Amino acid sequence: MSRRERRRANKAAGGDGGRKPGKRAKKGLFARAAIFYRQIIAELRKVVWPTRNELIQYTTVVVTFVIVMMMLVYGIDYGFSKLSLWIFG
Repeated sequence: MSRRERRRANKAAGGDGGRKPGKRAKKGLFARAAIFYRQIIAELRKVVWPTRNELIQYTTVVVTFVIVMMMLVYGIDYGFSKLSLWIFG
């Protein structure tokens, strides 16, 4: 009998597929929350934060892009409003 067939048979018999509960099942809610926040802090320490110059450059690029897109949408909206006034009077 292959491994897959044994798992299917065990599952059909009401088993959990041979999996044992991990360490998380034994810990309480507050212990799991503490581990979660410790992992968040550990991941944030790995982040490469941008320098001040990079942050200013990125912000400038985003603001410029937003302004250009606003002007584009305004122009199209203005054009369609004039077109609809010309068509419908």
